Amino acid sequence: MATTSGRRVFVDTNILTRATIDTAPLHREARMRLDELWDNDTELSISHQVIREYVATLTRPQSYASALAIPAVLQQVERLRNTFHILPDSPAVLSRLLDLVHKVAVGGKQVHDANIVATMLVYEIDELLTHNVGDFERYRPFIRILPLGQRIP
Repeated sequence: MATTSGRRVFVDTNILTRATIDTAPLHREARMRLDELWDNDTELSISHQVIREYVATLTRPQSYASALAIPAVLQQVERLRNTFHILPDSPAVLSRLLDLVHKVAVGGKQVHDANIVATMLVYEIDELLTHNVGDFERYRPFIRILPLGQRIP
């Protein structure tokens, strides 16, 4: 997926689930933000971790949707693979994650967010589109957070 703007944004799992599940809260807002970025020729990236989280979310019941059958989930994943730039896990990502864990107070599930930031840093992406702003506040020295609820500059 070629871009002309040079802008690169990492898309968090919560944006993907909202954008692809019609009954999800903020569905329309997530679709609009992604469309806005695509319209501005922004390269939108996700990682293998985000795909795993997406599959986990879609295969369990949510308050706004029933669990999807595996064939439907795999079809959705194929759409993601054809739409987004996929960033692989790597030894460099692991090294950066361990460095972040050393520098920033994290523990438990917060390690997953640290891994997203580590992936972004390794692949030189400094903007994150997410609805879970609070989860990433501690990483503001490293990344710029694009909240779902605000217009993207």
